[in-house]
Amino acid sequence: MSKIAAALLALAALTLFSLPMSAQLIPSGNAYAGVSYGRLTNAVNVQSYRGWNASFEDIFFSNHPHLGFVLDASGFYRSNVTMYHFLGGVRLATTFDRWRPFAQAMAGIRHQDSSGFIANPYLFDFGGGVDYKLSFKNFSWRLQGDYMYSHYLHAYQNDFRASTGLVWRF
Repeated sequence: MSKIAAALLALAALTLFSLPMSAQLIPSGNAYAGVSYGRLTNAVNVQSYRGWNASFEDIFFSNHPHLGFVLDASGFYRSNVTMYHFLGGVRLATTFDRWRPFAQAMAGIRHQDSSGFIANPYLFDFGGGVDYKLSFKNFSWRLQGDYMYSHYLHAYQNDFRASTGLVWRF
């Protein structure tokens, strides 16, 4: 495992252990689950993938309600290929009536299994989207798009992900 991947995993672990304590102080955030479409690079071939996307956002500071920390995971599948993304980073958001646009920057790792060949390159994600508050209490619908950058087998990979699904606010 590379030093960058080990540092990102350590940061994610420290953050996860601090979430229960911060939730007692400021109980605001959201959980998201939805479907995802990816235009992803498998070695040197760019292919379309379908899968899922889930994230958890916690707003740690009450004096900065527009800044949150995000943990994000997604999985993509195709014949003989599976890819999982594990990311963490920051999200900036604001609210306009029923709409909540946001932008995010995250870093993490991609776990890729292609017919038994396994690779774990680092991954950077820059994206954004919008949540639309539904009539149901504490629920929204999310549309999200992301640009993902990684470096794998001496090649730069520029990938894209589009997701949609249900958000539960707490």
